[in-house]
Amino acid sequence: MDLSQVFTELTKGFANLSIGSVVMIVAGCVLVYLAIAKEYEPVLLLPIGIGCVIANIPMTGMTGPEGLFTTLYDAGIKNELFPLLIFIGVGAMIDFSPLLSQPKMVLLGAAGQFGIFGTLLLATLLGFPLNEAASIGVIGAIDGPTSIFVASKLAPNLLAPIAVAAYSYMSLIPIIQPPIMKLMTTKRERLVHMEYAPRPISKGALIAFPIVVTLVVGIIVPDAVPLISMLMLGNLLKESGVVDRLNKAAQNEIINIATLFLGLTIGSTMTADRFLSWSTLAVLGLGLIAFALDTVAGLFFGKVMCWLSGYKINPLIGAAGISAFPMAGRLAARMAQDEDFENFILMHAMGANTAGQLGSVAAGGVLLALVSGVLT
Repeated sequence: MDLSQVFTELTKGFANLSIGSVVMIVAGCVLVYLAIAKEYEPVLLLPIGIGCVIANIPMTGMTGPEGLFTTLYDAGIKNELFPLLIFIGVGAMIDFSPLLSQPKMVLLGAAGQFGIFGTLLLATLLGFPLNEAASIGVIGAIDGPTSIFVASKLAPNLLAPIAVAAYSYMSLIPIIQPPIMKLMTTKRERLVHMEYAPRPISKGALIAFPIVVTLVVGIIVPDAVPLISMLMLGNLLKESGVVDRLNKAAQNEIINIATLFLGLTIGSTMTADRFLSWSTLAVLGLGLIAFALDTVAGLFFGKVMCWLSGYKINPLIGAAGISAFPMAGRLAARMAQDEDFENFILMHAMGANTAGQLGSVAAGGVLLALVSGVLT
């Protein structure tokens, strides 16, 4: 091999580096920066950013037919394994006691899904095919695994921007929601104190709840069974009290490994030819609209409950009726304390937040069933 061949071999990476690849490498570095410097969903954005950087380095073979990222995609995204493993861990972390002691919070969890269907209609009007519009709408669940699960089935071509939007907006809850919460509520409403005298929930009820939910949701919305069953399995591991090792593994090793591989795989799909398009910008914009509509609908329903109860329900808990657990619940409680430090609505907000978690899974399943039925 002469010097010219050596030079060609050493510079072939630069020769095949396109402007689009450079743009995406910079985008990946930005995600890594946001994860480390700003701590925006670092558990997901860090591996997504690194995956994006690696995938856009030319001539590596990582995204080729036999490459690592292709193997991970086929093994964990194409068959929905990674999102479902994450749901086991999420279920093991959730305490449904606040919801069971305040069943009316289910209404706020349902209202918090309005953005999904509102954005579906808007995306359809903007010209997106029904399968893509539905996948974009599910960003309104503010639930990364649900968004990825639905998008991988209906619109794999939009998986990367949908995943990035879902997790980015989840991390931006403290920035996006407060202005809407202040705009839609009066000071008097934000000052409403709520009594917390929860009904005692028996151990048997806590154990029966995940089983009953799986059966009921599974019979009504079969397409939601993969999501709801894994979420409830994780919760059953926690509430049973007899499989401590499995419970701890679900909360730590299982969810951490699945999250790492999920992030890397999603990042690897952020190649220039897939990501640099007007549709990506539209997905990000519509995702933000979906999030805002969720918050608006939840707050509106919270205000209605406040008026009907004679100002005994703080409407701020309506903003917690989304799937972003526990960030949305904590934010609603903090907003109330900003007005009056002795106003504690955390447990009420957590009830709405856990209802939102269930609502997002059910809504995702309903949407998947309806759209799949129309397309077949």
